[in-house]
Amino acid sequence: MTTFFDALETREPAQREAALMAALPAQVAHAKQASAALAQILASVDSAAVTSRQALARLPVTRKHELLERQQASRAVPGGDVFGGFSTLGYGAQMPRLFASPGPIYEPEGSGRDYWRMARAIFAAGFRPGELIHNCFSYHFVPAGSMMESGAHALGCTVFAGGTGQTEQQVQAMAQLQPAGYIGTPSFLKIIVEKAAEMGVALPSVTKAMFGGEAYPPSLRDWFAARGIAGYQCYATADVGSIAFETAAREGLVLDEGVIVEIVRPGTGDPVADGEVGEVLVTSLNPVYPLIRFGTGDLSAVLAGTCPSGRTNTRIKGWMGRADQTTKIRGMFVHPAQVDAIAKRFPEVARARLVVTGEMANDAMTLQVETACAGPDALAQQIREAIRDVTKLRGEVELLALGSLPNDGKVIEDARSYK
Repeated sequence: MTTFFDALETREPAQREAALMAALPAQVAHAKQASAALAQILASVDSAAVTSRQALARLPVTRKHELLERQQASRAVPGGDVFGGFSTLGYGAQMPRLFASPGPIYEPEGSGRDYWRMARAIFAAGFRPGELIHNCFSYHFVPAGSMMESGAHALGCTVFAGGTGQTEQQVQAMAQLQPAGYIGTPSFLKIIVEKAAEMGVALPSVTKAMFGGEAYPPSLRDWFAARGIAGYQCYATADVGSIAFETAAREGLVLDEGVIVEIVRPGTGDPVADGEVGEVLVTSLNPVYPLIRFGTGDLSAVLAGTCPSGRTNTRIKGWMGRADQTTKIRGMFVHPAQVDAIAKRFPEVARARLVVTGEMANDAMTLQVETACAGPDALAQQIREAIRDVTKLRGEVELLALGSLPNDGKVIEDARSYK
């Protein structure tokens, strides 16, 4: 049995990095030329100079809420572009479908084979050409069903379009068609398996699954394993397609070969050290929807070393929460970017975390900062003044030793009581 989807997965890391950095300036140039929105966002960028991760890190971040705002503004104009100027294609054969995510945010689907690049993840979950896959992701509005189906077709599999709901019919179809496995959310497969047991129907052919769209804790993985089903995670979004996938090693998620991923401090575009939790930014090499430094809003961290499966690409820990920690305090919104702005005023501050306590309408905030400063009293007072200046709110300061703050990606912690 073939171990890898293709030779790209086992390249020397330096070879992969060189290939990605060689493709980067051309993609930035294409984005500026073919996407009206990115032409504005990247107006001051010299595409030819974006040949390294350091150069990429100087480019602006486009977060999901900004993409939505541009789409909404464009749609408000008669005849405006529903994609807000991000798509490089118009309607027609080159765009067979478009989808809507909550917002709504509209996403184009190009006509290329395996447009969303899901075949690699499906392969890593154990599926092989010639098998039947029962696909229970939604086929309407959102792209999930099409994402998985196009990847399965590229792999050489047949797909039963199960979609969502109708649990008894799903059980009946599985029993009669005998698929090799399931693709969808883990919670829905659990419902199907439990319904099958209730109906007294055996599903012996379903021995593998690829999950997405929800958390997949070890307890649920063990629940499926006890029933003979090996389930693996994938990490993908409607904006950039496949980002990372789990392998048989079950040690983090391996990055897809078609994206450049950075982990940055929430609310900023500043890359964090490997191992530190931050927001996942993706630069897509997709010419149809060439998002550059797209902020997914998800938290993760880079894992050290390479995957025991033999794949050599970088690994991340998987989904670790949301990066948008904007919090309302005494009637004012405080953003992670403001916390970062305060910290950057003081070279002595290594990391900062705003903790909000008390009760709603009677809350307090304390900025915890890591510092090796020998004269803390003066520094604390200066930081208090900066808090007032940046947020227009009063806050206390707690000076901590270096390494004291937890590595969980939180810039703002809402610890208030909501009773």
